[in-house]
Amino acid sequence: MKENRLVMNSRFYSANEITSATATLSDQEAHHLLHVMRGKVGDEVTLFDGSGWEFAATISQLGRSDVTLDITGKAEVDRERSLPLTIAVALPKGDRQRVLIEKCVELGVTKVIPLATQRSVAVPKDKSLEKLRRAVIEASKQCGRNRLMEISSGMQLEALLNQSPESESQLRILADPGGTISLAELGSNKDAQCDSTMVTIGPEGGFTEVELELAKDAEWQILNFGPRILRIETAAIACAARL
Repeated sequence: MKENRLVMNSRFYSANEITSATATLSDQEAHHLLHVMRGKVGDEVTLFDGSGWEFAATISQLGRSDVTLDITGKAEVDRERSLPLTIAVALPKGDRQRVLIEKCVELGVTKVIPLATQRSVAVPKDKSLEKLRRAVIEASKQCGRNRLMEISSGMQLEALLNQSPESESQLRILADPGGTISLAELGSNKDAQCDSTMVTIGPEGGFTEVELELAKDAEWQILNFGPRILRIETAAIACAARL
């Protein structure tokens, strides 16, 4: 009797919530399983649908553009941060956007907000945002997250700075070379009690004086990364790792 084969890189994302004894993969996920991984009937894979659950599944039927799987088990596997972290960022150009998103996913960031600032160089449109959301899925498959990091629609910096905190104990930080708080001091502050954190990272040219004054007036903490100027994606990764 032929034994079932475990497909390497065997995590696949179901765009539909898995609520029954079977699941169907289509579009890019089906293409990957059918034509890249050469999946066969009887192969075992792991599915996730963004709900926090992880599903053991076996391929039961191969179509031309979809794959049907039998669900053989499920477990709620939590690989999220204990405290939510949102990064609002003026996205860099080109492929650096994908690097930033992938690393934020790997480091457990809860949400990314693309920012429009006075010196922004890249304001992503709907099509670009969809590509970045696809990058979230691919990174989640790789790193084992069962909940997808959210990428919101773009937002004006002024609107972000002036909106009310999500809670009374939310920590709100804006990164700037002229900040008075260091990343090391922030990470080692054992007395800081917060239930979530929002970090705002500016464009390559930095925030303007007007934008910095708006942040100070709204009582954001101004953070510096030390003597060196970091690229946008490096600053986002450093914050995600340190916090």
